[in-house]
Amino acid sequence: MSKYDIIVLGSGPGGYVTAIRASQLGFKTAIVEKENLGGVCLNWGCIPTKALLKSAQVFDYLKHAEDYGLTVKGADKDFTKVVERSRGVADGMSKGVQFLLKKNKIDVINGFGKLKPGKKVDVNGTEYSADHIIIATGARSRELPSLPQDGKKVIGYREALTLKKQPESMIVVGSGAIGVEFAHFYNTMGTKVTIVEYLPNLVPLEDEDVSKQFGRSFKKAGIKVMTNSSVESVDTSGKGVKATVKTKKGEEVLEADILLSAVGIKSNLENIGLEDVGIVVDRDKILVNDWYQTNIPGYYAIGDVVPGPALAHVASAEGITCVEKIKGMHVEAIDYGNIPGCTYATPEIASVGMTEKEAKEAGYDIKVGKFPFSASGKASAAGTKEGFVKVIFDAKYGEWLGCHMIGAGVTDMIAEAVLGRKLETTGHEVLKTIHPHPTMSEAVMEAVADAYGEVIHL
Repeated sequence: MSKYDIIVLGSGPGGYVTAIRASQLGFKTAIVEKENLGGVCLNWGCIPTKALLKSAQVFDYLKHAEDYGLTVKGADKDFTKVVERSRGVADGMSKGVQFLLKKNKIDVINGFGKLKPGKKVDVNGTEYSADHIIIATGARSRELPSLPQDGKKVIGYREALTLKKQPESMIVVGSGAIGVEFAHFYNTMGTKVTIVEYLPNLVPLEDEDVSKQFGRSFKKAGIKVMTNSSVESVDTSGKGVKATVKTKKGEEVLEADILLSAVGIKSNLENIGLEDVGIVVDRDKILVNDWYQTNIPGYYAIGDVVPGPALAHVASAEGITCVEKIKGMHVEAIDYGNIPGCTYATPEIASVGMTEKEAKEAGYDIKVGKFPFSASGKASAAGTKEGFVKVIFDAKYGEWLGCHMIGAGVTDMIAEAVLGRKLETTGHEVLKTIHPHPTMSEAVMEAVADAYGEVIHL
């Protein structure tokens, strides 16, 4: 039997990062993977969707070239090649992970891993043992009873990434990041898109101002938006899909070629031996402490299988924290109140910390500032004036409680707020930090200035 210091189950951005950090710390490490290295994020999530969205952005630029004083004749898209490019990007990233694991002398064990008592893992009939076993098996598209996925007419994100033919019409159910990113992509490519959301606003977890702006942007782009609505049943017996949607006004039947179910994710916990080992699970999540230890010594869990935001960067951070604690290093528990969230549709959304509503409900006396990109020189020059930056501060001590952005490139700007909050930066300090001009990022400084009654460019 092969013996390791650490075995990691799953090679997504939680698993492979964990394995590499473990190896850096001197642990003899192995990683178990049943499919492609890189997990969902690199192969079926974060990376290939961004490749599709980049193609959509370029196509949109071509369609609006005249806005920039340019003439482009006969611009068209090749849907098959767009999908092929996305798959090529994903394959390249997966090969990159393979290289990194080899470079760090990590053994890759291909196959389905099942936990065994006594700190062992069975992979397709072969047993391996380790002092520490870290579960990082991730999650998959969640299926609702009213929306059973057949992979053809009612699909999840995997099929949405690899359709052989562009549908003429599509219903997207759910308006979290996955739903709105695909809605934007297909709409830009020319598919007639309807998005159905159960709650009152699109991207319902965002600050209300952001959600409302985003809804307006989607409607302006030609997407049919149905909020306060739910799909009650789906009929796939005909050529396409007929979805019965319950709205405040009554039931409505929508017809489309394809329905994309984007109603959340389901943890991959089945058949991995949790019951055999005695690991406690509650509401589809493995229960862990601040250092990702389960109730059974020697077994740990990170990423989408534990409570907390199901985000790639969270899984990576959890894995690093986990192995550094195993090494005996002095580590801080992750602050889940300072996790950035990003949505890569057009306009982009990025946020961290409390929404205005949450800050008020928590009892804070707050200062709120907003700066629209319509007043930004860089945004005007780029032709991307849609959106704004919104900041929330505690009026008493100047603590940066939250930052919410919607607009072009904001997913690259949010790190300033995350770092500022980590360092306990006050509003005054942000205001006195000179930001470069002209940039989109100076809108952060301007929004802070607005909160403190010192804004110049409004």
